[in-house]
Amino acid sequence: MVSKKKYKYNPETLTYEEVKISIGKRLLKISLWLAPNLLIAGTAAYFLARGVDSPREKALKAELEAVKSELSRMNADMDLVDKVLSEMEQRDENMYRLALHAKSFPEELRRMGAGGSDKYEDLLRLPNGDLLKNTSERIDGLERRLHAQRLSFDELLKLAKQKEQLLACVPAIQPVRNRELKHAVSGFGYRIDPVYKTRHMHTGVDFTANKGTEVFVTGDGVVKELQNNIWGYGKCIIIDHGFGYQTLYAHLSAFKVKEGQKVKRGELIGLIGSTGKSTGPHLHYEVIKDGEKVNPIGYFHSDLSPEQFEQMIEMSNNSNAALD
Repeated sequence: MVSKKKYKYNPETLTYEEVKISIGKRLLKISLWLAPNLLIAGTAAYFLARGVDSPREKALKAELEAVKSELSRMNADMDLVDKVLSEMEQRDENMYRLALHAKSFPEELRRMGAGGSDKYEDLLRLPNGDLLKNTSERIDGLERRLHAQRLSFDELLKLAKQKEQLLACVPAIQPVRNRELKHAVSGFGYRIDPVYKTRHMHTGVDFTANKGTEVFVTGDGVVKELQNNIWGYGKCIIIDHGFGYQTLYAHLSAFKVKEGQKVKRGELIGLIGSTGKSTGPHLHYEVIKDGEKVNPIGYFHSDLSPEQFEQMIEMSNNSNAALD
């Protein structure tokens, strides 16, 4: 084995002496040898680290992609929910509420606010922040609309349960039998006053019949008031039917009910007369809805055939004079 020791000739001693290398020089040689190798290794590691993910980084990226995919799927599902809910809202307004004579559900309740504008700001700092923010906003919006629709359906359900009672209370028949009528009725609208001979608004319908002819209540209700005026309506009955409806029966000769008494549609309540400001025996009949006097002709549908109803309208329109 060849020795790695180095020798140097010494002219003074005329001998070869072993060369001693210091520790510092040895370290310097090692450093000079290692430096290029470390540089090459570091450069390779840097580029490898940028181009190749670690197992943990791969797992995180896969998880983020899975979350993004799930959020996209949720948004697609919400598109369907939004479409179905919009159709439900349209059906609510154009069918259910129309059938139950309900007012429109307030639009501001359907779109009521959900909080401050910075509610979703924290989501923007997260991965997939924009998608998370958009999804959260849509979920909150759908929740608000679903809550409003539940309130609307609760209201409609309550109205539906009251429908049978409502149908019984709405004034829907004629207060005097057709066979008892003597001639054409004076209808709702501007008519000639029989006393002052001037045009005035006639707010009811006049049924001409003999004194003592029976008068029937046109819907279920409670006798709200009995009046006995010298002028004006004379002997008069006011019935409260609920649901915003009242009816008035004027110029009677006698009462057959008492104040506070409950009455059923078709029940006898009075007799025709000519009391108050009246020029002959007749019944002046009014329908009041939500405090406003409306044309009673439209409320005789449950008592008349289509032909009789058309005849009634024609009779009321052809009369230019009132009896009160």
